[in-house]
Amino acid sequence: MSTPLDLYRPGVAAGRDAQALHRAVMPEFSGWLEHTAAAGGCSRPIRLTGTLAVVERDTGRVLGEQHTDELPDQVLYKACGNRRESHCPDCAWVYQGDAYQVVRCGLTGGKGVPASVGRHPVVFATFTAPSFGAVHHRHVPRHTCASRQRCDCRPAPCRARSTAGTCPHGQPVTCFARHDADDPRLGQPLCLDCYDHDHQVVWNYFSGELWRRTKQAIERHLAALCRRRGIPFIRVVTSSGKVRWVPPVRVSHGKVAEMQRRAAVHFHVLLRLDGVDPGDPDVLVPPPAGITVDDLEAAVHAAARQITVTTPPHPDRPQGWAVAWGEQIDVRRINTVGGELTDGKVAAYLAKYATKATEATGHQSTRLTSATVVDYADPEGDHLARLIDACWHLGRSPGTDTASGAATADDRQGSLDTKPHAYAGLRRWAHMLGFGGHFLTKARRYSVTFGLLRDTRATYRHAEDDASTDTVTVSVLTYAGSGWLTEGDALLANTAAAQRRQARRIGREELAHEAWLTGAAA
Repeated sequence: MSTPLDLYRPGVAAGRDAQALHRAVMPEFSGWLEHTAAAGGCSRPIRLTGTLAVVERDTGRVLGEQHTDELPDQVLYKACGNRRESHCPDCAWVYQGDAYQVVRCGLTGGKGVPASVGRHPVVFATFTAPSFGAVHHRHVPRHTCASRQRCDCRPAPCRARSTAGTCPHGQPVTCFARHDADDPRLGQPLCLDCYDHDHQVVWNYFSGELWRRTKQAIERHLAALCRRRGIPFIRVVTSSGKVRWVPPVRVSHGKVAEMQRRAAVHFHVLLRLDGVDPGDPDVLVPPPAGITVDDLEAAVHAAARQITVTTPPHPDRPQGWAVAWGEQIDVRRINTVGGELTDGKVAAYLAKYATKATEATGHQSTRLTSATVVDYADPEGDHLARLIDACWHLGRSPGTDTASGAATADDRQGSLDTKPHAYAGLRRWAHMLGFGGHFLTKARRYSVTFGLLRDTRATYRHAEDDASTDTVTVSVLTYAGSGWLTEGDALLANTAAAQRRQARRIGREELAHEAWLTGAAA
């Protein structure tokens, strides 16, 4: 009988379909499908090898052991868990569901979060990056469509001017095209030489610090408002026994980063106003009656206008760069009467972007090194190539010769690894165009955690598996590799996983319909 690795040999199977057929006609095919069910939909599962021991629950006595060599393919499969939809749609689907729960529970409660948070003031704010140069854009001055997702409204001319002209590099500064939503020119600079690529990657890199200071400014604004209105501060005793007087309001947030087509990050943030319980600072309570959603909205606008981060000196720019928000700061209220923003829509919107990265820009790569960056960085190339080159060039070690600025100098990487500095991370995050933050973050008190959701799911599955037995399975496993052994295996496993998901979806719909009929009859 052929082993799975035999499928790699020429002549045994030619192509994915032949590999799938070879696997399907094997006697142990049904056992293999059951064995791979846990990672069936994963694009690149983790292969593990080791021993599996059956242990008596009460006494800890080992009843039996099995090595993975006795299992199909001689390995155990585990889903990769990658959040990026472009890398693994199935694992990203699971992550998106968890992200939805994290965001939604912070708005309505549930899973340990009190339902009273649904009555707290909440705003949905969008913070954008400033302009680093003129780019092609699509602007609809007046929407008449029923859905923005399927907008077919006629856009205005891109950059229309009464007098045509050129930039110092001879490129036109006007564009009269009415760009379609899928036009590849959207987000591209009108003149690559005029565009400030260095400033943009530095902005992406320091945007997390800009948000941190903005959040602090929002809370300071509200604390000052409490003082002016005579709302007393709260006396809190810390775990170490120290007494602190804290503002009676605090802001909890859930934040998602989105990469725009021009490759600049902007943030979608849910900001919830909470109070403080002097007996237990960790309890979620409503804010005092003297602070309203109007005050929260005003605090967001005030902080966005005032906060600017000046980055540390750099050999190419001794005075550093100014990192501030752009002019377009949009703040909306959620669950208002007649409003289009509901907690469900916002949670779904943020969960969708939590599985994205740089796909909107057209660039996708793993972490770059001095050996691979030459394939992507070019100081004379297109918009993305220049951004990656800016990351690599600005992230060099201080004292390195800056005459060439080429992204291929191997000695720069070596000195950078041993002498970190304020801009060293730009090379680490060059594949993310300078942005090194997580695409979904939240305040500690905002909602549940991903870890809690995953632990709850794992506990539920283990309880299902072990409910009828008095034993547990203890594994001692090591990493053996990644990915399916053949493309045919991937086709069969992913198809079976899709069928199981479809069956579960239909089952949920039938149960919901049955519950609706029962309620209607009652």
